[in-house]
Amino acid sequence: MALNKVEICGVDTSTLPVLTNERMRELFPLVHGGDRAAREEFIRGNLRLVLSVIQRFGGRGENVDDLFQVGCIGLIKALDNFDVTQNVRFSTYAVPMIIGEIRRYLRDNNAIRVSRSLRDIAYKALKMRDVLADRLGREPDVTELAQELHVPREDVVFALEAIQDPISLFEPVYNDGGDALYIMDQITDDRKPDNHWLDHIGVKEAMNRLTQREQHILKLRFFQGRTQMEVAGEIGISQAQVSRLEKNALEHMRQQMAPVRTRG
Repeated sequence: MALNKVEICGVDTSTLPVLTNERMRELFPLVHGGDRAAREEFIRGNLRLVLSVIQRFGGRGENVDDLFQVGCIGLIKALDNFDVTQNVRFSTYAVPMIIGEIRRYLRDNNAIRVSRSLRDIAYKALKMRDVLADRLGREPDVTELAQELHVPREDVVFALEAIQDPISLFEPVYNDGGDALYIMDQITDDRKPDNHWLDHIGVKEAMNRLTQREQHILKLRFFQGRTQMEVAGEIGISQAQVSRLEKNALEHMRQQMAPVRTRG
């Protein structure tokens, strides 16, 4: 996310004004009285506040223009709901409103939908982690969090994992000046080892070296699921002959594939 860009949503951020607290106090009664010019001056004078907030959400790959617009919505909501009788600076009140609006946007537009119950557990776990860290003087583990929240340990694990931002498999994790090392390079699927493709090639090559009759028998037996009796009836030979041909063909294939497996 390019936060150093000067123009965002058609607004030249380098020329944005900054309102003093005194001027904001002057504008509040006018804004709440329906003065459009005062409202526009107030909002424009606080756009830098929005810019400062969206910098906290850098590195997510989000469009800065979109975040800026969403942040402006939070700013407007803060202005409409601000109580001038309270002894609180507007920025103190507005920043959490802007952050909340952006977080809702990011949550609702996440490609991976997370149930509300999981999000609630995750946010409670994050808060409890800070509490326990202060109390214990160290980072609490998942079991301790689950005990404090009175929920199963597995629920805490699933919830914390569910709110993590997805990462591309092609995200570079290391670069020594040459070829980058990607996350994809660091993961494997034990169910389908990389050397399986060698086995497939070996099977195909070994099959091609069999006679036409041997190939036909093995295809009927192992690709179509026929019994030896069914194969014998189709080819017109005895079941004993099918058994012998099948055994010889498989042994021949094993011998052909042995070098491939050794190399793998």
